[in-house]
Amino acid sequence: MWSFLLAFIPRAIVQGIPLLYGCTGEIITEKSGNLNLGIPGVMYVGAISGVIGSFVYENGTSRMNPFLAIAIPMFCCLLGSLLMGLLYCFLTVTLRANQNVTGLAMTTFGVGFGNFFGGSLIKLVDSDVPSIALSATSSYFSKSLPFAEKLGWFGKLFLSYGFLAYLGVAIALAASYFLNRTRKGLHLRAVGENPNTADAAGINVSRYKYAATCVGCMIAGLGGLYYVMDYACGVWSNNAFGDRGWLSIALVIFTIWRPNVSVLASFLFGGLYILYLYIPTGMEHMEYQELYKMIPYVVTLVVLVVTSMRSKRENQPPASLGLPYFREER
Repeated sequence: MWSFLLAFIPRAIVQGIPLLYGCTGEIITEKSGNLNLGIPGVMYVGAISGVIGSFVYENGTSRMNPFLAIAIPMFCCLLGSLLMGLLYCFLTVTLRANQNVTGLAMTTFGVGFGNFFGGSLIKLVDSDVPSIALSATSSYFSKSLPFAEKLGWFGKLFLSYGFLAYLGVAIALAASYFLNRTRKGLHLRAVGENPNTADAAGINVSRYKYAATCVGCMIAGLGGLYYVMDYACGVWSNNAFGDRGWLSIALVIFTIWRPNVSVLASFLFGGLYILYLYIPTGMEHMEYQELYKMIPYVVTLVVLVVTSMRSKRENQPPASLGLPYFREER
């Protein structure tokens, strides 16, 4: 049993880190009243932007600098994700377009954007397989603490991950502190609950919506970069993300819009996501694995039903979530 947990828990955590980034970013966005269903596309754009930056740097230098090997992909990732956030805000906040339609369109655009440039890079390297490997850059992202192996099970469970894993946890905890313990966080929650009242109190509603959505997209984009550079060991393949972006949005409901809860929830869902690999079925029952893959979504539906049945206000989404704000109607 212990050997099973030592093998399962680290893999569940690694699987859950992209979900943690996407969930944290979406929570911050939704706290402003914006419902961004484009998170899967944002993660895709963040990942391919980091891959492009890494590809250009790896092929443009004979000796890699560890700082630049990390800084360039991260900068490109954050820039690409920021542009997606700005596009979403321009359409939904400035032009007041429908948020659901805009988010779905951005998901389609982001996946197409990633596949186009990913396919172009694959053709440039003339690879025999439909993927591109950036192993040199990946080694810097996935490098764990040097003394982790010497600490036995403790080191394997808690210290054997790349720096982006710890950064994701730190961002989630910082986001929780910001939303619940700072004046700016209070203003942001006020914008999401009642923008009319917030505007009357002198809070710039559009500015908070822009800032929260762009920051949320940048955080979600880092989840895409982590998936490629750490989880996938620097290998980019088109359409390899699966449904992780959508699962991140589902996690927002599961965590009841609390970033600190998303840390453990993402690890839980990471474990549920790969649980089917550890359930013995036998060759005659292989079709049951498809049912086991549904477990994370079934859990989300159960939580959604339970949350809807409870009348506690703190368990409900922001009151103005998904609704455009018309200042002229105030």
